[in-house]
Amino acid sequence: MSETTLQTWQTTLRPVGALDGWAGRFAELPDSVSLLAEPFHAMVDARTTDPAALEGLVGAPLPGPNAWRGGERVTAIWLGPDEWLLTSPFCTPAELEAAAREAGAAAVPEARLAVVDVSAQRTTLRLRGAHARDVLETGCAIDLHPRSFGAGSAAVTLLGQAGVVLLGLGPSDYRIVVRSSFAAYLAEWLLDAATEWR
Repeated sequence: MSETTLQTWQTTLRPVGALDGWAGRFAELPDSVSLLAEPFHAMVDARTTDPAALEGLVGAPLPGPNAWRGGERVTAIWLGPDEWLLTSPFCTPAELEAAAREAGAAAVPEARLAVVDVSAQRTTLRLRGAHARDVLETGCAIDLHPRSFGAGSAAVTLLGQAGVVLLGLGPSDYRIVVRSSFAAYLAEWLLDAATEWR
């Protein structure tokens, strides 16, 4: 392959999600259960001994257990005691990874920091509507009542048989981050779970 051909491919190809062809099936759902595949987002898994190392990149303190926090360009999701998932629709995966490394090194040089691009590993779904929580509760064991899982909440959990990161965005509004290899399974599961509200 010539260098010109490679450069042409790199400038004309766009990142796509695992569920890019599902819009028609999702559109068949009623307004009370809306499902859509969100556009491709850069995602970086970051582990650090000092959360302050990444505050400059996020634009806010990193969230604590079972929470997420969004800045102007980067969202941080708590995954574990020293681990966060950073996401951004504004950066390429390479840019987000480099920015996380640079922010960590500049802010707290002595902090241990590991950053890995996981953008191709996961895809994102948005579920909302009056019956969104009802759909999730048919296959998720955590308490999703708004007093327990409201806006700003996050959980690493099972939905159906798929491991997901579930984010509470507001009343009856959720973001579901799932491994790309499970995306089609989860989409079928959600469509089936929403059947009674069609």
